[in-house]
Amino acid sequence: MIACGLLIMVSCSAHKHLTAGTSATVSKANEESKLEPIRTQQLGFNTFSGKAKASLAINGNNNDCTLNLRIDNGKKIWVSVTALLGIEVARAIITPDSIQVINRLQGVYFKKPFSFIYKYANKQIDYTMLQALLVGNAIPQALNDSTKIAADSSNNTTLSGNLQDLIYKLVLGNDMKVSQTNLTNQEAGQSLQAVNAFTLAGTQKVPSQINIASVAGDKKIQVNLHYVKVDINQPLEYPFNIPDSYSPAN
Repeated sequence: MIACGLLIMVSCSAHKHLTAGTSATVSKANEESKLEPIRTQQLGFNTFSGKAKASLAINGNNNDCTLNLRIDNGKKIWVSVTALLGIEVARAIITPDSIQVINRLQGVYFKKPFSFIYKYANKQIDYTMLQALLVGNAIPQALNDSTKIAADSSNNTTLSGNLQDLIYKLVLGNDMKVSQTNLTNQEAGQSLQAVNAFTLAGTQKVPSQINIASVAGDKKIQVNLHYVKVDINQPLEYPFNIPDSYSPAN
């Protein structure tokens, strides 16, 4: 309904005020020109692989592990979690429409639709957002001409806007890399904050530290990733085979 209302207003303005329409076109082009250098500075890749020392806290229960991450851009996210002595305890593969997890400690697995993530995060978060957060990129939904772009006193750039009920604000440094992402749905009591740091690898800046805090009702998750190795555009495999002896998780 909101989209229809905007369409009607734009149509009326175009018929009645040619000058206003021209101004809107110029404004849109101006915003687009500001967004282009931001898009250019985001990490571009076909494949991404990273090894990270990870700290995970769910409702105050803390666990440390090593996380191996592989991404086929726009298609799948593969994750292997290892504990002490390099023993793999879990493996997962996430696609735009599904989540599959193997729990090797308990000998079980589960397959869920992507919407399973909404138990821990806002319903506006999709696969593209998750992928962007894991590599420290700006969420794609913020790189559009409806985003408000501003500069603060510290010479940072902020991108802000509203995706239905999800309010977003991104803070970018002088290098146009995202130092902080905030996603909030106050009515639903949901929020997510990601704080990023980067290091130079060749000609691109890659993530070195990503801290993500998510709150959804009474569920709180904190994930701190310290990347110790990152590779871009290397041939990758995404092995994911559920042993016959494993049973579905309850």
